[in-house]
Amino acid sequence: MLLKKSLSLLCLLLTLNVAAQIKGTVTDDKGNPLPFVNIFEENTYNGTTTNDKGKFTLNVKGENPTIIFQYLGYKTVKKSITKNEFTENLSITLTEENITLKEVVINPKDNPANEIIRNAIKHKKENSEKTARFKSDFYSRGIIRLKDLPKTIMGQKLDMFDEILDSTRSGIIYLSETVSKITFQKPDKMKEVIVASKVSGKDNGFSFNNAASVNFDFYENYLPFEINVVSPIADNAFNYYKYKFEGSFFTENRQQINKIKVIPRRETEPVMEGYIYIVDDSYSIYATDLSIKGNQMQSPAIDKLTLKQSYSYNANNKIWVKNTQTLDFVAGMLSIKVNGRFTYVYSNFEFEKQFDKKTFTNEILSFQENANKKEDSFWNTIRPVPLTEEESTDYVKKDILQTKKKSKVYLDSIDAKHNKFKITDILNGYSYNNSFKKWSFNYDSPFTSIAFNTVQGWNANIGLSYVKRNEEKRTYTRISSKFDYGFSEEKIRATANFTHKFNNTNNSLLYFNGGSSVNQFNASNPISNIVNTVSTLFFKNNFMKLYEKNFVSGFFGREVVNGFYMNVGAEYAERKPLYNTTDYTVIKNDDLYTSNNPLSPNDETSAAISKHNLVKTNVLMRFRFGQKYITRPDGKYNIPNDDYPALSLGYEKTFAATDKNYEYDFIAARVNYDVTLGNKGTLQMAFKTGKFFNADNISFVDFKHFNGNQTHIGQSESYTNVFNLLPYYTASTNDSYSETHIEHNDKGYFMNKIPLLKHLQSQLVLGFHNLAVPDRKPYQEFSVGLDNLGFGKYRLFRVDYIRSYQNGYQGDGVIFGLKFLNVLE
Repeated sequence: MLLKKSLSLLCLLLTLNVAAQIKGTVTDDKGNPLPFVNIFEENTYNGTTTNDKGKFTLNVKGENPTIIFQYLGYKTVKKSITKNEFTENLSITLTEENITLKEVVINPKDNPANEIIRNAIKHKKENSEKTARFKSDFYSRGIIRLKDLPKTIMGQKLDMFDEILDSTRSGIIYLSETVSKITFQKPDKMKEVIVASKVSGKDNGFSFNNAASVNFDFYENYLPFEINVVSPIADNAFNYYKYKFEGSFFTENRQQINKIKVIPRRETEPVMEGYIYIVDDSYSIYATDLSIKGNQMQSPAIDKLTLKQSYSYNANNKIWVKNTQTLDFVAGMLSIKVNGRFTYVYSNFEFEKQFDKKTFTNEILSFQENANKKEDSFWNTIRPVPLTEEESTDYVKKDILQTKKKSKVYLDSIDAKHNKFKITDILNGYSYNNSFKKWSFNYDSPFTSIAFNTVQGWNANIGLSYVKRNEEKRTYTRISSKFDYGFSEEKIRATANFTHKFNNTNNSLLYFNGGSSVNQFNASNPISNIVNTVSTLFFKNNFMKLYEKNFVSGFFGREVVNGFYMNVGAEYAERKPLYNTTDYTVIKNDDLYTSNNPLSPNDETSAAISKHNLVKTNVLMRFRFGQKYITRPDGKYNIPNDDYPALSLGYEKTFAATDKNYEYDFIAARVNYDVTLGNKGTLQMAFKTGKFFNADNISFVDFKHFNGNQTHIGQSESYTNVFNLLPYYTASTNDSYSETHIEHNDKGYFMNKIPLLKHLQSQLVLGFHNLAVPDRKPYQEFSVGLDNLGFGKYRLFRVDYIRSYQNGYQGDGVIFGLKFLNVLE
């Protein structure tokens, strides 16, 4: 083992000796530093770029290499470096390029830009194939800054960054680097191994920077942002862009480069603007400098995002390949202003005709051992883009701060300040932390959970919890309890639970729960407390129907193999009927509350169930086919594969019931499939089916209940789990059933083209829902709606018109989507 380590160290030293390092600064002829200059060794794929201050570092392999300095708008410089200059700090000056503008064209049909773009589209498959399979080294660096952070927002203090911000409350909140080896095959097969990872202020941190998440390929029709953004050389690009020929220039090897201005036809669509540079003969991409606004890609928090790419040319194989990329953004909401840059360098390409079938697996990223333990000497040798003074200072500052923050004295002092109890904590809630030992005790105020229903009247609950965390392994243990009191019912109920997460690799989770609680007959809880409170007090619509459960339950779940999750649970429960105890209302009228019996809403004396006990066991299996994943030392992170559906299978059995008639068997299946339709939006589909056995006389609690919505208030992002006009319990069954939910969100594809309406920046949503149960005609709903409604950056509303059918027309209605209610619940 010792010999093996010694040989590895020797090989590393030999490698470092072979690669000589040159450093320098690139400026314009006025002495201004030039950022993002493309620098590479001639006829190789060994390159780098300058930092914000024009500084660069390049490890070269040749004895007397020729270095190319390439920058948009400036003449390319070719410089031969001698051994004597390896130790010098080179100064490179670039002068502005003389871009030749051809004769102005009046007839738009003869627009030279259009002809160049048509040829780029015609040749893009050929050009894309040249870089379809490769191995390369990859470097990334990300920096995010806060600017002028307010001290409070809506009365809440923003003091979590006080120690790292300057007097203007500005500074770096995130700085990270990675060095990795990537193997890639178009369009999306990736294998990445992180060799080194560094996060400012975290000596055990692992960066989330990776190559797969920034694979922006303009040869593809779409760029994968929040939604698919149309490439300027997409097959249908002329439907979205206009082009202007800005002129051309020649590279050092006499290749003509055409500068094309990219102009959106409609500002509301997911399109970019700026410049794309096309090589004249091969129609390959030479560079891109393109921007997009946040509202165009439906990321309202982002003001502007700019993507720049530079390509280098190798005369040996005549391939243009992307070797540098930057992603700049400016964002902000609620007076919080953020900006940042992510820099990426690809180098040492090896192009392959074909990869072995076993090259790519579902694991798309992994970390080498001790990837986050590299010394500064390693980074100084391998880092292709020098740190700026700001970045170097941040590393030093946060390293010192981290050492300080880990000390018991510091953590105890922070806790002493945080743990001070104030009288207002009775209203707002309170937590007591022991940061050094990684545990906390929390109190949830009853004033934050006040609600109303006709069974309990006004009710509120007090929550108490203890949490012990292991931050390195991302595991935890949680013990909590809740005490719920109904003022009209004059009864208190309590529950307690225990949760332990064993690891973050297969997400093994053990959960126990027990006590007494009030529950909706539909375990999916289709009516939220806040919506029910308003509906009941102001409209006398007490749709929430409740029963009491005294129980003890538990389950254990884990991912068995990648993509296959399974949990097993059991519950012993006593179920008891409940009755209305109040007729209180805010808006006085002559209407009476319906009873708490969902089967007989006008009968106050009868109940839907009789008191009984039983034991319920269940098994749930979930399959996510083709699931990709990232393996990090602190856990496994799953990435769904949109090419395949997700399948869930469940089996439930009851026994030991008070009455044998309450015992049954039940199987269920569900398929979810979300499909991205290019730039035409997303199609979401959910199919459910189930079947009861020996269930003729089971309790109404155990029926299959369907998610209706008589409140006309929607809270979810999509409606693929609800029938928006179906009364809550009219279709409940103890036999068999099948559900179909289909919803298409155009993501603005149609709405962005409609005059006037396009300024709403809304999304057209079309829906279809079908429910089939025995002895009933199929129930169907058709809907059309607008999503992403709101003001400025705040897009929290949705409106849908629904029409329902069951053996003919049944009715119609409007659903108002208030997605912000999810935050309040």
